[in-house]
Amino acid sequence: MPWVVRDAVDGVNRVVGRRWQDLDRMLPGRADLPEGCAAPLVAAGTNGRPAGLGVCRHEHVPADTLNQTWGAAGRFSLILRLREPDTSAALDDLLGQWHDHLAGLPETGAQDTAAMISWPSRDVSGVNALLRHGMQAMTVIAVRPAGQAADGGQRDLVIREAGPADLDTVAEFEMGVIRYDAQFGSAILRPATEALVRAETQAALARRPAWAWLAERDGQPVGLVHVQPPELSGWIAGMTRPGVTAYLQTMFVRPGERGGGVGAALVRHAHGVLDARGVQATLLHYAQVNPLSAPFWSRMGYRPLWTGWEVRPAASLR
Repeated sequence: MPWVVRDAVDGVNRVVGRRWQDLDRMLPGRADLPEGCAAPLVAAGTNGRPAGLGVCRHEHVPADTLNQTWGAAGRFSLILRLREPDTSAALDDLLGQWHDHLAGLPETGAQDTAAMISWPSRDVSGVNALLRHGMQAMTVIAVRPAGQAADGGQRDLVIREAGPADLDTVAEFEMGVIRYDAQFGSAILRPATEALVRAETQAALARRPAWAWLAERDGQPVGLVHVQPPELSGWIAGMTRPGVTAYLQTMFVRPGERGGGVGAALVRHAHGVLDARGVQATLLHYAQVNPLSAPFWSRMGYRPLWTGWEVRPAASLR
């Protein structure tokens, strides 16, 4: 690092961790800045202290992984740590520096790329700066603390664990979510997506205890909820406060059954199991512009924790 010495970085991390806790107690209590592709970008502050830091991280997601379904193949992420409650000036400065950094990378002009930022949803002071630089709110990471009540439900459904014999149905429902989310840009159907979904589903249904449940009416499956257990949710657990964290990866209801309480019944059932198994926080993603997701998940006890901002291709950042 040039003039930003390690103790200055640690100081920013501590301040940002406290600021996050003031914004939202479900945010992480620490805000450690990871390593990036180069030295941190620095927004100058007062008294010689940086007002904010940012590091750029590059990731190419291989075509033979399901992760490529959930975004661009080339991902350029800016990890930000901003000291002051009003982040607008420092954020604008860091976004400008990041623009210049990305402009020097020829690969950012490829169509299948994105410039990405995860931003605390309640930190509204930075929204206008993100918009000025051409970014759009694409996804939300929502959180539910253990014990948070959910509204609704149905009594005429049978909800049961999904097992290996349900592979065709569960894979069909998993693909239904992907096809629906593709309309909002939060999922991208790839040539290998269906085969990868089926393989991942087969492995998930073989685990016991089960973390996937089907809702049936008159013996016919009408909905699915599928959760990644805590031991498989480490990739996202750091986005919330420390504790036992699970990830709700899929909730799907057949189109003709939507609006009748099937989804609420499934989610309530899953919440009861998660609470009994000691899960302290459950995270999930939904597309920001999906007209069904935000109201539904709010009724189920979830609220936005992080908002994923993007611009595609990455070179389109202003």
